[in-house]
Amino acid sequence: MKNLWSDDEAQRFAEQFATAGAAVAARVYSSRLLGRDPSLVLHGGGNTSVKATCQDLLGRAVDVLCVKGSGWDLVDIEPPGLPAVRLDALRELQQLEQLGDEDMVNAVRGALLDSRAPNPSVEALLHAFLPHRFVDHTHANAILALTDQPDPELHVRRALGDSVLVLPWIMPGFPLAKAVAEAYAASPDCTGIVLAKHGLFTFGDTAKASYDRTIELVDGAERYLQRELGGTPAMLLGDPAPLSMSERTAALARVLPVLRGACAVVSAPGAGGSVVAGFARVVADARTEDDLAAFGMHAHAQRLCLSNPITPDHVIRTKAHYLYLAPADVADPGRVRRLVAEYEDAYRRYYEASAQRISPDHMHSPKPVVAVLAGVGVVALHHDVKGARVAADIAAHTLRVKASGDALGDYVALSDDDVAEMEYWPLEVAKLGKKQPLELAGQVALVTGAAGAIGAGIVEVLLERGACVFATDIDGERLQQLPSRFAAFGPRLVTHVADLTDAAAVEAMFAACAVRFGGVDCVVPNAGIAYVSSIEDMDQAAFARVLDVNTTATMLVLQAAARMFRLQQTGGSIVLQASKNVFAPGARFGAYSASKAAALQLGRIAALELAELSVRVNVINADAVFGDEQIPSQLWAEVGPDRMRARGIDERQLRDYYRERSLLKQPVTARHVGEAVAWFASMRTPTTGAVLPVDGGLPEAFPR
Repeated sequence: MKNLWSDDEAQRFAEQFATAGAAVAARVYSSRLLGRDPSLVLHGGGNTSVKATCQDLLGRAVDVLCVKGSGWDLVDIEPPGLPAVRLDALRELQQLEQLGDEDMVNAVRGALLDSRAPNPSVEALLHAFLPHRFVDHTHANAILALTDQPDPELHVRRALGDSVLVLPWIMPGFPLAKAVAEAYAASPDCTGIVLAKHGLFTFGDTAKASYDRTIELVDGAERYLQRELGGTPAMLLGDPAPLSMSERTAALARVLPVLRGACAVVSAPGAGGSVVAGFARVVADARTEDDLAAFGMHAHAQRLCLSNPITPDHVIRTKAHYLYLAPADVADPGRVRRLVAEYEDAYRRYYEASAQRISPDHMHSPKPVVAVLAGVGVVALHHDVKGARVAADIAAHTLRVKASGDALGDYVALSDDDVAEMEYWPLEVAKLGKKQPLELAGQVALVTGAAGAIGAGIVEVLLERGACVFATDIDGERLQQLPSRFAAFGPRLVTHVADLTDAAAVEAMFAACAVRFGGVDCVVPNAGIAYVSSIEDMDQAAFARVLDVNTTATMLVLQAAARMFRLQQTGGSIVLQASKNVFAPGARFGAYSASKAAALQLGRIAALELAELSVRVNVINADAVFGDEQIPSQLWAEVGPDRMRARGIDERQLRDYYRERSLLKQPVTARHVGEAVAWFASMRTPTTGAVLPVDGGLPEAFPR
């Protein structure tokens, strides 16, 4: 393990956070160094502290403990993420023999210098009870590999010597704080404290000293593993060999919709039959690195997937056990669904045996969060992209540590009772927060024609409502405007170039969406082109091209969507973008009007055929959507000049003309169309086969 400390970088932090004080600035810097390395801490894991002096409201100097606060991550922590707690008030608690969790939280929060600060770490007392100015706590992979063994102390002694204390597993909070303080008092010359199946504590009088000690001890553990194992554990090296990368991708495209559908949580009464209408959906994050793909092929893989986590801190993110799918399972949708059901039954038994006494009225969802696919890799499933990414990161590190632990001796984790105590511990559950999910959280929407004005408006609203959006278009250059325009939504937006008139390209598009997000819930066929010509002068090839893009491509998208929905078995929605021209066509616009009328009819047929899958198919008829300066309407670029010539007006007057001819006298925007799509996607009402005009009100275009 490399020591990343840089005096120059430390000085820059001292200057940047000078108002927080030199000690806190140094603490921020060394905390970020720890946070940069995922083999030390992951996604909010670990905690750090510094003992400093602050002024209270009366201007008096007060000794404080600045310790990592809830909701902050070491990788990007700043001074507000290290709330100051009165040190004397914390240290007074050490004289108690017992202290309940609720009383501990109240006491620590009551000692905050600023009551508006985040809750200090549940291990704040441990930091306070140690005498050192700087204290670091990590969940280093190498340390966990040494301690997740039948004799946790044996390998630590061999790797790190006798100067490091080794404590057995002790529940975090007051009991652990007392135990660590007593162990240190008995051996004040120790260089660090290893907590079995939990992690490492180091300390020093400076931020650099404490950080250096962490790196030194973790490096010693890594070198020991290297000597004992002779390099990478065999089960990560590919014997038996995993699938090729192309085969892994193809397998994911087949299995993820099935797995994702099986892991959706029923959230509303069914609509009849075997398909349930209301689901709390999940999105998938798949990792297919060679070693992870190899892990699942090994003879020990299933046993290790059924073993408890490398540290119980991970259980709230991933659950204790991972679903294991052998090669034959990955290829069989029925077996995938059966194994998910068996996993749920096993979780209920675990809850009844180990967790019900802790939380008698609330069992967490029994669905798996992580699945190991033999020969393919590891998949995490969560109701949002961030949660799936966090779980996947943790799972990837977990498999590698378990492989090392298995190769070192015999991987032994905590008991179910100990893990359940952490999984249902209110202070641990509180880390997940209680943020109300957005309306379309967990949904995946596939939008075609996304680079156009209406497409971009649909994408924007769906993202705002919480959906993941797979945005496709044939125009790759225009499509690349979307990631920068909607950068705030980060990984929830993915773009993909596809020619929808090519059946193979459409299938590949749906497969790519499945690999990225796990499947599709809302399909928005929106792509279309225009062609202005009288029937008398109509070019046959141009007419055929319009039909190909506006009608045949819509059929291909509906076809691929139906197959995806059948695999998922969780219902869904299709919101087809037609046009007011379906009911109120315009002269010299025959090709477009005919093709859109045919597309609408396909949508109606799809509503009839897909109802058995609880898929709602509805149509939006929009009109006069001009777009904006960034993404103008391509259709109006084609149609506008002809319409302006016919009426002897300019572009501004053309917009006024279309606004004034409507009943509501309001301009129709791309966002209006997006709002209509989002309403259908929310599936608030049992509506299918409907046509919704978004045109400001045109009597001649009323659906009939």
